[in-house]
Amino acid sequence: MSATAALTPAARTPGRVKAFLDLVRFEHSVFALPFAYIAALTAMASVNDHVHWRQLALVTIAMVGARTFAMAVNRIVDRHIDARNPRTRGRELVTGVVSLRTAWVGAIVALVVLMIAAGALNRVCFVLAPVAAIVLAAYPYAKRVTWAPHAVLGLAQTIGPIGAWIAVTGRWSWTAVVLGLAVGCWIGGFDIIYALQDYRIDREIGVKSLPARFGPRVALAFSRVAHYATVLLLLWFGVLAHLGWTWTAGVVVAAAALAYEQHLVKPDDLSKVNRAFFTVNGFVGIGLFCFAVADLLSRGFRG
Repeated sequence: MSATAALTPAARTPGRVKAFLDLVRFEHSVFALPFAYIAALTAMASVNDHVHWRQLALVTIAMVGARTFAMAVNRIVDRHIDARNPRTRGRELVTGVVSLRTAWVGAIVALVVLMIAAGALNRVCFVLAPVAAIVLAAYPYAKRVTWAPHAVLGLAQTIGPIGAWIAVTGRWSWTAVVLGLAVGCWIGGFDIIYALQDYRIDREIGVKSLPARFGPRVALAFSRVAHYATVLLLLWFGVLAHLGWTWTAGVVVAAAALAYEQHLVKPDDLSKVNRAFFTVNGFVGIGLFCFAVADLLSRGFRG
């Protein structure tokens, strides 16, 4: 066997891994993960004002596993739709860069990672993890049966903060529910904006969404209402969690960012959708996390 042939299998492996990570858009974890951290750290502050690094690491693993599972299932279920949409026909499952078998293996591995991390946290997390997985996998099916799949996606995203709080305390918390609803409204609102790119082709191929059903103007109004609700829920979370003015200032900054996001996208000009989706929303999640940490540290929270 030649040296080149011997190296070929090893050389292929990193390519397959990278292709799968591209398939599930691994870097988009930046949207929901900061809010899981906010919930976990706030819960830790309520327990004994100290960071529990093992729990935080397991929350991270569980979140990444859950999101990777959800995205892989989404891509698998939507592969035929993606093939008919000019914007998405270059995705890895459509082009064959990632095989269907590889995608399923990746999804199953991610689900196993979620279950192991949940079991290592506590029994409640382990019992609820399969329920979370089912909800996370529902989104690609929702766009086939309802004009508001964005609400289903938002519901799925409430799981992160709620699960992170349970991971720390082992108990249900309505404070975490409020934060989860804030995240759900935020992600549901910007998913509507993202769906604007495809509303014409969605009408042709039968994919359901608010933009496809009502057009850009009405869809953007729904998105604005969702983001107004996000701000109110974030403020309510601050009250319930006994956070201070630093958190409130962070919410004001996030509100300004969301207002800018809404300003970028016009019913007759969708050219800035990607800037609104990626840049602004990445800032919102990371920015609020920084303000939350600063608030907790100002009240005696320690690592």
